[in-house]
Amino acid sequence: MVAAESDSELERGDAAPDFELPGLGGEPVPPEQWETYSLADFADAGALLVVFTCNHCPYARAKFDLLNDVAAEYDDCAVVGVNPNDAGEYPEDSAGKMAEYVADGRVAYDAYLRDESQEVARAYGAVCTPDPFLFGNRDGTFELAYHGRLDDALNPDDEPEEIYVRDAVEAVLAGEEVPHEDRPSRGCSIKWLD
Repeated sequence: MVAAESDSELERGDAAPDFELPGLGGEPVPPEQWETYSLADFADAGALLVVFTCNHCPYARAKFDLLNDVAAEYDDCAVVGVNPNDAGEYPEDSAGKMAEYVADGRVAYDAYLRDESQEVARAYGAVCTPDPFLFGNRDGTFELAYHGRLDDALNPDDEPEEIYVRDAVEAVLAGEEVPHEDRPSRGCSIKWLD
């Protein structure tokens, strides 16, 4: 486990780094049929929650249901999971396994993307899984509104008492400041390529 401080220079109000990543948008198709997604694919959303996550980490797995719920509850918030882990060392994080997780419903985000080169994770300054970045859509530009823990649970088996991400999404969609300070994310370190 790591309580991660990010090297990211992204601060509240900064624009989301763009990306072009392959992934699934809700339909479980094999990796060779995946589409490529970019920020433009979510331009109609009032908020965008980009979560660097994976399949194998117990901290990430513990938040699948919460992220699925956020994706289902907030029509104007797009939830995008990005898996940057080295799948050669961690086969559970392979594209094929990602497709399985979408097919069986464990992952039901608006999109689940594969960051094979890890360039997007580095651009965002992500350091662990899960590592969430919430952006508000300000006149066609996604601006960082919150970066930090999804809730106050410190360990995968803990029941959270406070769900920071819900408060943050609701504030962004209402055009208000997020009431929570950015807190270091907790989870497994990203499994970087050698």
